[in-house]
Amino acid sequence: MAKSEKARVNGVELFYVDQGEGPSVLFVHGSNVDYRIWAEHSEILGPRYRVIALTQRYFGMSPWPDDGRDFSIQVHADDLAAFIGALRLDPVTIIGWSYGGAVCLALAVQHPELVKRLFLYEPALATFVSDPIAFKRAIDDRLEMSRAAKLAANSGNVESAVQLFMDGVNDHNGAFRSLPDWVQQMMLDNARMLPLLFAVPPPPQITCVDLSRLTVPVTVALGGDSRMFYRISAERAAQCIPGASLMTISKARHLWPIQNPQAFSQLVLDFLNKKQTE
Repeated sequence: MAKSEKARVNGVELFYVDQGEGPSVLFVHGSNVDYRIWAEHSEILGPRYRVIALTQRYFGMSPWPDDGRDFSIQVHADDLAAFIGALRLDPVTIIGWSYGGAVCLALAVQHPELVKRLFLYEPALATFVSDPIAFKRAIDDRLEMSRAAKLAANSGNVESAVQLFMDGVNDHNGAFRSLPDWVQQMMLDNARMLPLLFAVPPPPQITCVDLSRLTVPVTVALGGDSRMFYRISAERAAQCIPGASLMTISKARHLWPIQNPQAFSQLVLDFLNKKQTE
């Protein structure tokens, strides 16, 4: 049974759940959600692994420590490093999705000693895309997918912004309404962080050279029908990381990990069960 806990790191309390026994696996969520997004995955992995899922700063339903001024990939990466240290997990296998995948990449580059293995689904980061044409295509697509949601958030209609943003990242009208009711509610619970995301400062300037220094096993996965931003970023990340595996999931999009949690969990289990070279 999952245990709800909290850890104080970097002056803030981070809430998390800790479930199962065995080798530790740390799940890092993306935008508009919190540790609850991994509930079904934890049930599947829990019989064989100790699954830990945290809620990052400014996510979830707890009061914020300030007005949101510190929302950034760098702050979240620093928090993640401190969290791993506080729980004495290092080195730990980490699963990251979307914004959480970007946070995980920053952590791995800056604190490689904390990471044992890394599984990323469509990390939302493109600083290492060195080809200027590909980079422009990726960034233009990222701006396009959030345009309508950003306008709604700026007008104060954050609930509408959540729906528009989820439809945008999945490149499919009605994507939000097709999610299970409990997922929709959780995303609405996290609506207040969207204006922070849209005003986020530039991410750490992680380069392909930085990624080339990673020596841990890495798998990068993406949906076969996902947006250009995620495709370009995932493919380039896998190219830069030595020995990284790139997996393309047929007919999947950005929200696939929660649209099909059983299949996503099986993908993670396959990654975890793979014999790693020493």
